[in-house]
Amino acid sequence: MAARDLQERIKKLIVDRRLPSGAPLPTEPELMEFLGASRNSVREALKALQAMGIVEIRHGFGTYVGPMSLAPMVEGLAFRTLAGHHRGEDSLLQLLELREAMEAGLVSRLAGRLPEADLTELAALVDRMEERAAQGAGLTETDRAFHAMLYRGLDNVLLSEVLEAFWDAFHRVQRDLVEVAEEPRVTGRRHREILDAVRSGDSIRAEKAIRDHFGNIRARLSDAVMTRPQDPHTHHNERV
Repeated sequence: MAARDLQERIKKLIVDRRLPSGAPLPTEPELMEFLGASRNSVREALKALQAMGIVEIRHGFGTYVGPMSLAPMVEGLAFRTLAGHHRGEDSLLQLLELREAMEAGLVSRLAGRLPEADLTELAALVDRMEERAAQGAGLTETDRAFHAMLYRGLDNVLLSEVLEAFWDAFHRVQRDLVEVAEEPRVTGRRHREILDAVRSGDSIRAEKAIRDHFGNIRARLSDAVMTRPQDPHTHHNERV
């Protein structure tokens, strides 16, 4: 039986038995009998599924249904962006535009609709941003938490996970490729504007606040890319 067929049959087993993340899969001998396949074939299929996050192999304990996270998508997107950048493409800016398109299209649905508890938590995050900005500290973690909290209000787990995956991929590659000038005070102010716009219930203002925020990131990123030393012999994994 082809490796791909084995993978599909194991995936079907998980679906048919309605197994949640963390549930144990049948033992290796049971899978061999169920699939009519050799030990090596079963192991190779499980390893491939583990790489996709569909199963988790815990050595000495067994195999379990995986977290089914978007981590493989982050890896693929990050590598694609990295490789494109080194081929001379504007791949990092393209990834930023993808994030902007999604967030600008979604934030208007949140305007005036977030519960007070969410608004309070967002306000606390912005306060924390402004405190850290005044200290000249980085805002990476609070920035990620703000965007994650904001779109959690859509009550769509998949949308939230995709947006966080795009955030993770962008920041991972940007950190490796270019030194972007930090403007923590501006970043804090932009997030305050987003929060105020969402709280006001003005969807047009909310979308503008998001676009202004991304416009500021784009300008700083463009400046960093323009001033980056160009070396035709740069190795593909060189950190700048």
